[in-house]
Amino acid sequence: MTVAPDELLPAAAPAEPVIRRRISIWIWLLLGFGLISFVRVLTGANEMDSTGTLREAVNASVPIALAALAGLWSERAGVVNIGLEGMMILGTIGAGYFGYWYGPWAGIVGAMIFGALGAALHALATVTFGVDHIVSGVAINIIAIGTAAFLADTFFSGLKGGGPTQSPPIDAPLSITVPGLSDAMGSLEAKHWFLVSDLASLVGAITTGLSILTLLAVALIVGSAFLLWRTAFGLRLRSCGESPTAAETLGVNVYRYKFMAVLVSGAIAGLGGAFIVLISSGLYQNGQTGGRGYIGLAAMIFGNWRPAGLVLGAGLFGYTDALQLRAGGEAVHALLIIIAIVLLGVAVLQYRRGLRFPAVMSLLIGLAFALWFFTTDAVPSDFTRMTPYVTTILVLGLASQRLRMPAADGVRYRRGQAG
Repeated sequence: MTVAPDELLPAAAPAEPVIRRRISIWIWLLLGFGLISFVRVLTGANEMDSTGTLREAVNASVPIALAALAGLWSERAGVVNIGLEGMMILGTIGAGYFGYWYGPWAGIVGAMIFGALGAALHALATVTFGVDHIVSGVAINIIAIGTAAFLADTFFSGLKGGGPTQSPPIDAPLSITVPGLSDAMGSLEAKHWFLVSDLASLVGAITTGLSILTLLAVALIVGSAFLLWRTAFGLRLRSCGESPTAAETLGVNVYRYKFMAVLVSGAIAGLGGAFIVLISSGLYQNGQTGGRGYIGLAAMIFGNWRPAGLVLGAGLFGYTDALQLRAGGEAVHALLIIIAIVLLGVAVLQYRRGLRFPAVMSLLIGLAFALWFFTTDAVPSDFTRMTPYVTTILVLGLASQRLRMPAADGVRYRRGQAG
């Protein structure tokens, strides 16, 4: 039997490209909400999504989301901003000083100005002098800690209710409550029905005592998404983060756009600091940011440098933070089975995509969490405090395979290098 050479064989039909549809963020949110409701009913841990827990989650998520949004502005223009934590710290001292002496709205403006000052230093070092972005960001974080401590001692020592490390109490901005809804939602929540009571808790949380600063943060995120992805200004700014030399050949003033982006980034990070002072604490204290700038950076990366993604990441970290603060070991114990279910689902998806080793790792970690849940009754309090940070590591580890940062993010750029 003779065999025809390959070139004489009829050409095989071209393989049809595999089209993978992206799942909407709203579907992910609905699935997550349904899973929490299911586990709440299964375990009886009703504090998992009570009105109080969700309200605390909103308050914990907003500063993280603002830090993530600040990082988005900077890194979309090609400047890595590790200094977000320092800019938030400067924002807290700005909010503390101006908020105490001139009122909460002056505190918001003061926090944004102080945050922008830290950002100006970062922009000067990285854009003008070409300093490594990581080195500059770390330096700003260290400088901010010392500066805030010095200014707090200068501003608040000797004041009634204040001292060298904290300010006197500061008035909060206006909050909004929708009349009538709170009681009705509370009655529904008390019945502990599957999904219905959870939805009532959510509505109650966002219609009772909602701070005007939270609405401002939502407007900033929506406005930033429109400005960066729907306008010519946003296109030019993002081109600086993807290919600054190509942008320069098209007439874009890359230095100017990078400076603007970093200054906006600092002002938004400062606003995050103002939220902590005016809403979360009601006064300034040294070190009260608690690493939220770093978690915001992680939320931005988890969100793949996109506004909707960073909101999802900030909500996740804010929820776990609120859960361990308000509900304690019982609710965090119920969270273990949620993590196990999610990891098992991720393992299935990774296996179907041919990612054998990550699938096995996800499966093993998921089984470990399931074993922890079924062999214990509560999580020790020492471990509950680690919940947001463990969540950060797990989520970033799982999401790292599909992330794509701006191509020229952190790359040193010199004017005229396009030739």
